[in-house]
Amino acid sequence: MASTYAAEVVVVVGHGPVAGSLAASWTGMGATVRSVDALPPQDAQSELAGASVVVLVGHAGEMAAAGTRGAAERHKAIVAHTQRTLAAARAVGVRHLVAISSAAVHGAWPDRPQIHDDDAVAAFDEASRGGLVGDLLAMEAVLERGARRASPRITILRPAALAGVGIDTFVTRHFEAPRLLMVRGATRQWQFVHVEDLAAATRFVVQHGLTGPLTVGADDLLEPDEVERAAGMRRIELAATTAFGTAERLHRVGVLPSPAAELAFVVYPWSVASDGLRAAGWTTRWSSAQCLDVLLEGVQGRVAVAGRRLGTRDAAIGAAGAAVAFVGTAAVWRQARARRRR
Repeated sequence: MASTYAAEVVVVVGHGPVAGSLAASWTGMGATVRSVDALPPQDAQSELAGASVVVLVGHAGEMAAAGTRGAAERHKAIVAHTQRTLAAARAVGVRHLVAISSAAVHGAWPDRPQIHDDDAVAAFDEASRGGLVGDLLAMEAVLERGARRASPRITILRPAALAGVGIDTFVTRHFEAPRLLMVRGATRQWQFVHVEDLAAATRFVVQHGLTGPLTVGADDLLEPDEVERAAGMRRIELAATTAFGTAERLHRVGVLPSPAAELAFVVYPWSVASDGLRAAGWTTRWSSAQCLDVLLEGVQGRVAVAGRRLGTRDAAIGAAGAAVAFVGTAAVWRQARARRRR
């Protein structure tokens, strides 16, 4: 199997646990791999010289840098870097560019049907502009325009909620909060994909010449009761207006760096079908249940309250996790006071 990739020279552009896992995966399969956090404006082509494959990591799988720039400044930088990467790849003759995005770009809402590869993405508006989804939409817009040209081949992988060693997202931090937040009247099935399977998908699309946007997720979906039992956490159910309204107010006053819209991704479904990959013969090694076990092991002993991990200097956790801490804890207190009055 390793010989299949031995002729590939792969440059992984990005940082964080996703980039690290992708680089390790390609190296383990025999490819020559170089890693770079970002391509410099004055020397982008030399960084990609000799590469046959470029993997551009938009979804880093970490929240440490969240909120360090304003949205407008960040999007401008993302667009410029994506354009630079695409132009340099074209100039040095890269055969295939694979970008790592997220299925979150499709949005989440109550009773949302399963996401297919050709489903529309969310609108790039004020609701999404300040968070991860806005960043990824900015990257994807550049790649969509670039895909109109024949070279290089461009594939955008949109994974379900990520799991794996070191992965730190608004979904993983949901499981660090005091309670599992649920919106009353909504059923949120859970689907994950292990970062190792995402790495395998990057190799698969290159080997088989698959292009366009492709969703990536495990076969199985977990029901809320299964997730509660596995996590050993009690749920707290709130009305949607209460949960989102509180998150929006906290974001507006600067307590939450990410838009309240990101709360949707932990209370509403956004599972994916992986149509194109499965039709071509791709399969996952990790199930959603196994991914959840990995996630829970990774967050063991961590507590996220008031937007931060206790005992660390990490950046604020974003709307999803913080809303669980603020809104969920407040609801628990209200229930406790009500019981004492009886």
